[in-house]
Amino acid sequence: MNIALTAFTRRGAALAQALARALSGDGHACTLAWGEKLAAELGVGDAYESLGLWAGERFADADALIFVGASGIAVRAIAPYVKDKFTDPAVLSVDEAGRFAVPLLSGHVGGANDLARRVAAITGGAAAISTATDVNGLFAVDEWAVKHRMAITDRRLAKAVSAALLAGQRVGFASDFAMDCPEGLYEGKADLGVWVTCRPGGGPFRETLRLVPRCLALGIGCRRGTGEAAIRTAVEEALMGWDLAAVGQVSTIELKKDEAGLLAFCASLGVPLVTYTAEELNAAKGDFTPSEFVKGVTGVDNVCERSAVLSGGRLVIPKRAGNGVTVAAALLPGF
Repeated sequence: MNIALTAFTRRGAALAQALARALSGDGHACTLAWGEKLAAELGVGDAYESLGLWAGERFADADALIFVGASGIAVRAIAPYVKDKFTDPAVLSVDEAGRFAVPLLSGHVGGANDLARRVAAITGGAAAISTATDVNGLFAVDEWAVKHRMAITDRRLAKAVSAALLAGQRVGFASDFAMDCPEGLYEGKADLGVWVTCRPGGGPFRETLRLVPRCLALGIGCRRGTGEAAIRTAVEEALMGWDLAAVGQVSTIELKKDEAGLLAFCASLGVPLVTYTAEELNAAKGDFTPSEFVKGVTGVDNVCERSAVLSGGRLVIPKRAGNGVTVAAALLPGF
């Protein structure tokens, strides 16, 4: 996580710095910032003129915001930027004594509840979790999907699953992958259920919430200057029978690391672009569809299949070509 922390007093700043050290040790990337006066006194961290503007900027570039101070200050700072739980970052407030870590926003999807538990463990305080499924000890489909790196395909049905569980109703579970049924769900017939799949459409229940594992590594090659729309069309044609949400990452040759259309496509899916050198691609193991033209330009006889295999495992979609774009896909490890 990219975690941005702020505080409003010396005592709060000391706690924020302690949290940043501990969370950095967990592997998170932490940044500290304070109002200009406090920043000048402390000599560490960034300075901001407006807390509200700082919050808005962090909503755009951080995964989580931690306010050390009163919850009301945090609420007023973030209010103009709140959209929905599927896109908002995690937001926490922690009192200066570290007694309570309060998830204010995006408890499940953004991970605020888990972060609050970790913060409370650091401070020796308590996490004040208030989401209904947690309070009642029930399965939280949005949190479970995030932990298993799955895309939620229907927000309405995700809310319906939680509402049904809170009402004590039966919710079914089915999976195209080898996995245990989560506690609180049922394998077998149900009117409403969760289906873990990479296939589009339908489902085994009258109302089916599809959770799509991000299990595919796409390999893409393209002509210089190819636009996002052309790349998306080529990918959708190549992924017939697969949901586009199954794409977990995109890979290509290093020559294409600044290709605007490719970067825009990755950004639209919210997945990283991984690049390999020609030497790395040539070292990939397997039988690939060669192209002398591509080899003459890049030094590699096949970009899409080789980069897909290097990023994933078994090739499940061999090279597809059209309109200057080549696409292949492999299953990421663990699937």
